[in-house]
Amino acid sequence: MAREYTDYAQATDEELIDRLRGGEEHIMDFICDKYKNLVRSKAKSMFILGGDSEDLIQEGMIGLFKAVRDYDSGRDASFYTFADLCISRQMYTAVQASRRQKHFPLNTYVSFYGNAVEEGREESDLLEALADRTKLNPEEMFLDKERVAYLEKIIEDELSSFEKQVLDLYMTGMSYTQIAKVLGRDEKSTDNALQRLKSKIRKML
Repeated sequence: MAREYTDYAQATDEELIDRLRGGEEHIMDFICDKYKNLVRSKAKSMFILGGDSEDLIQEGMIGLFKAVRDYDSGRDASFYTFADLCISRQMYTAVQASRRQKHFPLNTYVSFYGNAVEEGREESDLLEALADRTKLNPEEMFLDKERVAYLEKIIEDELSSFEKQVLDLYMTGMSYTQIAKVLGRDEKSTDNALQRLKSKIRKML
């Protein structure tokens, strides 16, 4: 197996896919090993949306299998790009399906209210604000969650379904280009949605 892995490592992903479809079954194990770090990295970023880390890794591997199954070198870009897209879509679909409530989890927005409203600061810092997990005492946390609940309700009422999807993925660190690919939308409409939701959130705050 070690000798085979050395042989596989010298081939391109596209060549490996062809060989796998030609009957070299061990190549799938090599591809899974090669892409496991990408899957784990994406699972960490999606975890902020409320998904379970281990479940997301499993979903990511399903996305990778689908990428191997569906990849078409004549139609798609590089296998890496296609796999990245399939893994992200699979994970995001799983997160959406697992949500039991209509609203976003409250802890997603802790620190959003207090940190995203500095005067003169561009709202391109939304992600930074969302990712900031400052240590609050119980009293501060209670007050913050009250504000968060208020903000959460407004987001639910004011953002369109598409804008909420864009916000979801923006929070994981994706660019609007990546978000457009995951959601199957064009880049212009995705960027417009991102700018709209930023503007709406500014007004809310």
